[in-house]
Amino acid sequence: MDQFPHFLLIGKDHILDKNGYDHILFVIALCAVYAVRDWRKVLILVTAFTIGHSITLALAAYRVVEFSSALVEFLIPVTIFVTAVSNLFRSEESVARASIHLNYVFAGVFGLIHGLGFSTLLRELLGKSQNIVTQLLAFNIGLEIGQIIIVALFMALSFIIVDLAGVSRRDWKMVISSAIAGIALILIKDSEFLT
Repeated sequence: MDQFPHFLLIGKDHILDKNGYDHILFVIALCAVYAVRDWRKVLILVTAFTIGHSITLALAAYRVVEFSSALVEFLIPVTIFVTAVSNLFRSEESVARASIHLNYVFAGVFGLIHGLGFSTLLRELLGKSQNIVTQLLAFNIGLEIGQIIIVALFMALSFIIVDLAGVSRRDWKMVISSAIAGIALILIKDSEFLT
């Protein structure tokens, strides 16, 4: 059980690493349409992402599924782009009314793709270990903690800009989502898969 804290920290640090900003962008794109009062919905989003992520991470770690890393590195910014662009066409009313949000589906399904992105790193860390359940659990809990930190920081910034400074929620969502979509397009264009 002594490996649990080690893998928990690796998961948390990996999601918060500035070099892994694609995952940070995805989490922010998921949250961009929500207000601070929607914290329960955002928590469901992050958990849906972690569940999807955990499934493929486990399958890839056990070598049940294997994908080209170039394809995965191409698909990750595609998921970011799709999520960010979908935000541009959603109104506050539709977000408030919906009981099952499109972002929940994005989070779960796209989490499957993002999990494949971590699988190579995790396989390297696990080495030849046969029993990896504890390490997988710890890594994914660490990712969840890291994502919650990202969400908390983004939602605090959103509260300051929208609720305190008076910037229109629609304008805030449009600027954040457009910027993320633009960065995702650059990542797509620069992906090894297209070269």
